[in-house]
Amino acid sequence: MVDGFPVWVVVLDYILGVVMWTLIGRFGMSIFLPETSKFFFMRFFVRATDPLIKRFAPITPEFLVPMLIPLYVAWFFFMFRFYVMPWLLGYTVMGMLSFPLESELALGVAYLVGLVLN
Repeated sequence: MVDGFPVWVVVLDYILGVVMWTLIGRFGMSIFLPETSKFFFMRFFVRATDPLIKRFAPITPEFLVPMLIPLYVAWFFFMFRFYVMPWLLGYTVMGMLSFPLESELALGVAYLVGLVLN
């Protein structure tokens, strides 16, 4: 158990969180670079997220600007993490998981900056 959650819940949230942030990263990179860029980060984001974007194509609105599609798909992962996972686990308060991935990252950054003394 990690912070009162079974390990499988935390692992699933970490996987969904990484997918969500990768899609957001692709959107952020596409502001500055074209999708066909040779820059290795952009190539990684495109290669890693293209299968997801293709899977979500049937429910992606036609009027959506192509650059916003990764952000649209990331929204589904956010909604699943914030609403569906707590509901499936039987919590009556939505957002009960409080995003373990982001909480751990924030604690790590605070520790590195010196705000948390362990």
